[in-house]
Amino acid sequence: MTDDSPAARLEQRLAARRARIGVIGLGYVGLPLALVAVEAGFPVTGFDINPQRVADIASGRQVIKYIPAARMAAALATSRFAVTQDFAPLADCDAILICVPTPLTRQREPDLSFVEETARAIAHTLRPGQLVVLESTTWPGTTVEVVKPILEAGGLVCGQDFFLAFSPEREDPGNAHYSTATIPKVVGGEGEAAGRLASALYRDLVTRVVPVSSTQVAEAAKLTENIFRSVNIALVNELKTVYGAMGIDIWEVLEAAATKPFGFMPFYPGPGLGGHCIPIDPFYLTWKAREFDIETRFIELAGQINTRMPYLVVDKLAEALDRLAGRGLSGARILVLGVAYKKNVDDVRESPALKLMELIDERGGDCEFHDPFVAALPPTRRHGRLSGKRSVALTAELLDSVDAVLVATDHDEVDYALVAAHARVLVDTRNVFAKAGLSPAGLVKA
Repeated sequence: MTDDSPAARLEQRLAARRARIGVIGLGYVGLPLALVAVEAGFPVTGFDINPQRVADIASGRQVIKYIPAARMAAALATSRFAVTQDFAPLADCDAILICVPTPLTRQREPDLSFVEETARAIAHTLRPGQLVVLESTTWPGTTVEVVKPILEAGGLVCGQDFFLAFSPEREDPGNAHYSTATIPKVVGGEGEAAGRLASALYRDLVTRVVPVSSTQVAEAAKLTENIFRSVNIALVNELKTVYGAMGIDIWEVLEAAATKPFGFMPFYPGPGLGGHCIPIDPFYLTWKAREFDIETRFIELAGQINTRMPYLVVDKLAEALDRLAGRGLSGARILVLGVAYKKNVDDVRESPALKLMELIDERGGDCEFHDPFVAALPPTRRHGRLSGKRSVALTAELLDSVDAVLVATDHDEVDYALVAAHARVLVDTRNVFAKAGLSPAGLVKA
């Protein structure tokens, strides 16, 4: 007698690659995931609430710098890839992957509104035999405590009628060594069947699946990865301040320490933290820990150190102008090199460069930027007044005319030799000039 249960039917469809995969949120996580699923032979429907993004993807335009337009075109040419604003086709999807933002509020508390709204949209069309996987980073317990009740509100039972899992995204935009398909995928299900089904799906998409015992373990694993980075970056940022006061170059120190083949892992200082994970994720755990009457002092201290870095950098900039140019920051014309949160990407989410520009503006400076990946600054929740500001061309004339250049992001596509030859005051937060073998006059490491 054959098993005709919802789980068995879904397992068969996954094995035959006939299961339709729905990906909600076609940003830096969802779009690469959708393309990998198409390339693995699955039919895929992508959902996004932004009509312009849907139109751009449907026409094959390059919407993320490191995803070639040719790859988009190839996915569309298979006729297995469709994108839409309409959430009604969720009913046709066998597996639904949620890749929506999980930001913080101004009070640094979790904002799960995108996850909750998405879960309600899925609930409208939820049917027996569907697998729902949350990929958005969040506090341990979100999948079961927030998403599950919304999906069960219509009467279907999790683990019996539909299946729920958590598999944290591990995207690293612009990483030349690891991509969506080659990064191991942690998978935790709400129940054995959900874990088995989610693992079966991802095994066809990535090179390695790492099953864990629950959604909570999978959620905690992602937070742990990013807290580890946040704490270690805070440590080297603090060391930079201490060693700088002693006249010691932190970059040389780290290069020397990194020669030890065991017991040391190099992390590097910067002007602050950026991106959608490291500046945000640790605070999801600190918020949840309060429910258990636990203080996360170590994590919160790291957050405070990293959050303070842009202020220290602007102080360094003001000191450099005073010492090397004989003028104050007020009224000075400052060129910021790079506004993306990391090198060689076009992503400005939580970029410390935006905070640097605001602080310079608040202290009376006239700030502009050059970024080969970011033509104009998009609207952001916290830096609205910078919206629409456009990148300026990097020329000798521009460099001769500004009072100081502040390196915030170390893109490879910047002519640092040109900058070194013309800038009067250079504040380098990324050690780019030393890496390029340049020792310009007026250089200050910050």
